[in-house]
Amino acid sequence: MQGIAQRPESAMSIPTQMSLHGFVASAPQLNFTSNGAARFYSCVGVEHFRKELDGTFTRLDPTYHDMVMFGVHAEKAYARLKVGDQFIASGYIHEYALEKNGKTEAREEFVARRIGHDAMRTKYTVERGPARQPEPQVEQVSAAAEPPPAVRI
Repeated sequence: MQGIAQRPESAMSIPTQMSLHGFVASAPQLNFTSNGAARFYSCVGVEHFRKELDGTFTRLDPTYHDMVMFGVHAEKAYARLKVGDQFIASGYIHEYALEKNGKTEAREEFVARRIGHDAMRTKYTVERGPARQPEPQVEQVSAAAEPPPAVRI
């Protein structure tokens, strides 16, 4: 196949993780584990929609889930996220058992490894450090520099 780059046999596949997008439903909490690591917790909401036969979508009630994060990322999330913020997080689901009134209850929580505001639903500005390379210069084209129009004979 000419013109199409072939992937070398030794190339690795694209690394992916489970993701969760939703909104912060409860005031974030910052606690510390017994070994001193920061632990972020918040109840988060996930919006759901049903596609109708006519192609429109009907908004359904949101579902609510526990989300946690650990370490320095937990501290940053706690400082940046507020109730109502829309976010996108990547991580995994942690399933565990909880003893409650003598009964064992199966529970789950989303453990976020990375999190940020949803750029499609949040207005924000980006603070960048000093540029590492100069910005490309846009050349102004003047009327005098334009080529003469083509003439038919």
